[in-house]
Amino acid sequence: MKKLQFDEMLNAGVHFGHLKRKWNPAMAPYVFEEKKGIHIIDLNKTAAKAEEAAAALKQIAKSGRKVLFVATKKQAQTIVADRVKDTRMPFVVERWPGGLLTNFKTTRKTIRKMNSIDKMMQDGTATHLSKRERLQMTRQKDKMAKVFGAISDMTRLPAALFVVDVKKESIAVKEAIKLGIPIYAIVDTNSDPRPIDFVIPANDDASKSIDLIVTYITDAIKEGLDERKAGREKAAEDKKEAKEVKKEEVTTEK
Repeated sequence: MKKLQFDEMLNAGVHFGHLKRKWNPAMAPYVFEEKKGIHIIDLNKTAAKAEEAAAALKQIAKSGRKVLFVATKKQAQTIVADRVKDTRMPFVVERWPGGLLTNFKTTRKTIRKMNSIDKMMQDGTATHLSKRERLQMTRQKDKMAKVFGAISDMTRLPAALFVVDVKKESIAVKEAIKLGIPIYAIVDTNSDPRPIDFVIPANDDASKSIDLIVTYITDAIKEGLDERKAGREKAAEDKKEAKEVKKEEVTTEK
């Protein structure tokens, strides 16, 4: 797994924290210096922490478990949706529905209802309904899909949460903490890193910074998924070879 390069982090503005008056003192270990009233993040720590988080998330993906990405701030929405889609991991970029994790049974019911409506519309069952009922159904489905569409395949609680801006996603963070779900996050100098299991100190406002970190993380997850696929294929080949050897032994004995 490659490391984040110093120059690419500089070019993306990863090092720019918030104004000194807005900082959270708990972020002190990750601050390199103060320049013109702005805290500068220590990029050596960013690279080390990002590598640590990526390695752990790679193993989660390799084990077949899910990582839920949360990024509802405007400058992160499209980036996260585009990068995460390739990994087929669930994500929330519109708004965080309270209780998504802590009341997961209700979340699953909503997803099942959304999928049921979608199936009715695809197999032609909905054509038997009145025009008004179809319109209401479509509106209901679209409303649910906007929030739950990207987590429709999440049949169980995720193994981890990846968050962009822990301050904005405080409800999601609290739910994960309550359930003991590990939290990986881009944490800026105005946020509290203490509740976060894997802190990646970085600018969580600039789109280039968010893109660089999220791409690095999703690339690691893809590596984990590729290794999982290769492992399963090898296991299938070994099983096939074992059967052939056994068959040959039986034939020889006869």
